[in-house]
Amino acid sequence: MIVFCRAMYNALKVLILFIACTFLFYYGMMWIHEEYQNYHRYDKPKGAAVKVSNSLDTGNPEWFDRLLLFYKSGE
Repeated sequence: MIVFCRAMYNALKVLILFIACTFLFYYGMMWIHEEYQNYHRYDKPKGAAVKVSNSLDTGNPEWFDRLLLFYKSGE
């Protein structure tokens, strides 16, 4: 009987530790989500920003040119 009670006590400790870690993880993820929810990635840059890419506006390219562009850009 004592062995059974000790095993139940140890199982209860593990269960409480598991539940505590689960709550900690969940609320940590909620905190990170709230932190980055209002982060605007697509705002125009401020300061002396320089445009990195230049889009080629050649009208309506052929399908082969589009395929080469697809492979070239790695999409």
